[in-house]
Amino acid sequence: MRKCVELVQRAMWCTSPNPMVGCVTVKDGKIVGQGFHPKAGQPHAEVFALRDAGELAENVTAYVSLEPCNHYGRTPPCTEALINVKVKRVVVGMVDPNPIVSSSSISHLKDAGIDVIVGVEEDLCKKMNDGFIHQMWSISVNGCFLDKMGERALDTGGHYSKLLQKYDAIILSSSLADELSSISSQEETDVSIQPIQIIVASNAHQSPILASSNTDPKVILFTKKELDAYSETSYGGVEIVVLEDINLDSILDYCYDRGLCSVLLDLRGDIKDLEVLFRDGFEQRLLQKIVVEVLPEWCARDER
Repeated sequence: MRKCVELVQRAMWCTSPNPMVGCVTVKDGKIVGQGFHPKAGQPHAEVFALRDAGELAENVTAYVSLEPCNHYGRTPPCTEALINVKVKRVVVGMVDPNPIVSSSSISHLKDAGIDVIVGVEEDLCKKMNDGFIHQMWSISVNGCFLDKMGERALDTGGHYSKLLQKYDAIILSSSLADELSSISSQEETDVSIQPIQIIVASNAHQSPILASSNTDPKVILFTKKELDAYSETSYGGVEIVVLEDINLDSILDYCYDRGLCSVLLDLRGDIKDLEVLFRDGFEQRLLQKIVVEVLPEWCARDER
């Protein structure tokens, strides 16, 4: 199972909205096939592992980090692939929390006469797909909260930009958007997997992002006030979403509808734009992880 997790890392953060999955097939104590899911729309890990095993696939034990799918989507169900080649046993790292699957595959495999074992290295497998929403802030070495990234953010060896590649979207205040683009452009990052920027501004007219010509990666602006001079749905490449009330539930519902599975709430910048989201995250227990970045800065005692 640890080999499955190792394979998963070859497609780290590239499979969204699908989960990251690795699979290994074993026969007579030896690995005869292995595979991982590289990207949404492409074959799943089990299919690649069975192809790799070839004629040896019959009667293998298949180790898979996540319960195999049991439904038709962009690809056929993996349960059928496992049944058709007559695997002997399937060892599952974790049950798929998706209600479309959620143990139905296990039952289907058992009904087909296949031995199924569940929960091997479960905690390790769960860590591979641990979104949905994480929260982040930065502090100085002497414990002050930092509203901006600052020049010293570059001294962290590109940590922030690498962190962003783990997420489908990042929620941040409008005051931080330009600074994020500036720092990301100075670091060596894969722009193809940079997250969508979700900008929160109570008044869209005052948001500097509308005056920016740089909308790569994609930018979505959430605002409370109607726009008089601009289209209500887009302006200058920026998608605009007007809400009666900006709250974390509304933003997460939007992310869910768009297939965005992991979100980082960055609390730097103008906290007035984000204080409601900050409160919602804690009061509604919506956060799975808190990321605290300690930057090599020393702040005055009167700073927060």
